Amino acid sequence: MTGAPVRVVGSLGTAQTLAWASSYYLPAMLAAPMASDLGIPTPTVYAAFSGAMVVSALVGPWAGQAIDRRGGRVVLVGTSLIFALGLAMLGLSEGLWTMVAAWLIIGVAMGAGLYEAAFSSLVRLYGRHARGAITGITLIAGFASTVGWPLSAWMETQFGWRNACFGWAGLHLLIGLPLNAWLPKLPRQAKHERSAVADPTKAVSSPSPAPTTGRHGYATALLAFVFAATWFISTAMATHLPRMLEATGATLAAAVAVGALIGPAQVAGRVLEFGFLRRVHPLLSARLAALAHPAGVAVLLMAGPVMAPVFAILHGAGNGILTIAKGTLPLVLFGAQGYGARQGWLMMPARIAQALAPLLFGLALDAWGANALWLSGAIGLAAGGALMLLRGQPPKAC
Repeated sequence: MTGAPVRVVGSLGTAQTLAWASSYYLPAMLAAPMASDLGIPTPTVYAAFSGAMVVSALVGPWAGQAIDRRGGRVVLVGTSLIFALGLAMLGLSEGLWTMVAAWLIIGVAMGAGLYEAAFSSLVRLYGRHARGAITGITLIAGFASTVGWPLSAWMETQFGWRNACFGWAGLHLLIGLPLNAWLPKLPRQAKHERSAVADPTKAVSSPSPAPTTGRHGYATALLAFVFAATWFISTAMATHLPRMLEATGATLAAAVAVGALIGPAQVAGRVLEFGFLRRVHPLLSARLAALAHPAGVAVLLMAGPVMAPVFAILHGAGNGILTIAKGTLPLVLFGAQGYGARQGWLMMPARIAQALAPLLFGLALDAWGANALWLSGAIGLAAGGALMLLRGQPPKAC
């Protein structure tokens, strides 16, 4: 794997699978039993989870700056401990406010321990050669829902939701923490750069030409919009896909079967990016991926539920490639210097859009039925248009 040892990609990808499975994919299986036991409505649990995502947006820039200065190992080891603390607190919660407090702590871990932090850690280690490694960890962590949902459901059925939370906390301590601690130390050159940042009298060569302020701000704003738009679509579909497909005329059984195609389609999209599309500029693959959801919407609304599998494959493949683009595009457009902090700021609007997506798209479904897909399709087209306005230099070998 160009630029990074297979050991690093495997250990970090496995740790990311655990992090996603025990946070982002946790409410789908545990929200209902948690709400029932605590005597609160199930939407309240999802509201607390949305609060966690807002916290993760606020933590992201700070975590990125810490990775820029110290490397990813210290930050990611810390997030393993914070994940374990938040999940243990969730299992011990006795009412609304202790449950909310636990989710907010998990939100801190999400802001410093999910993909953005992993991407920043790889860029800090390997610079512009991190593209292949970024793709590799998303290939592994693409199975987080495949692992997380059944494991959470099994633990809840066998031991109850509280012990399921304790089980995930234990896995962070027994598996996630050692894997994150296995990350390499910063190379000597990277340490020299860090000390030069602390002492501005020492010169540090930039790993890439710095863009002009105007171009930098313009490109940053466009990219932040693209990430927010695509994460809104991804989260809206993840939350409402079965109900949305039923609104188009599909049966519940068919909707569930079609939904099962999205995970494999995401992995297939990432394999395509790792193979054929790695030979082209990441901007081109991102443009094609952003247009995949609107194309699927057009096919589904024109042809009806018989084309729902095509919609699922297009949406899933596009979403899989865009996950990688969130790591590679900032690297190619802006370079490796200051990548972590920039990534945190770029993803802040995306995290907030992600937190709002379930509510807003749910309201659109209530009001418009299947026509709510025109909303997500239009947002996808707008993201594709924003990517068309971006211009990038041909990437160096990655």
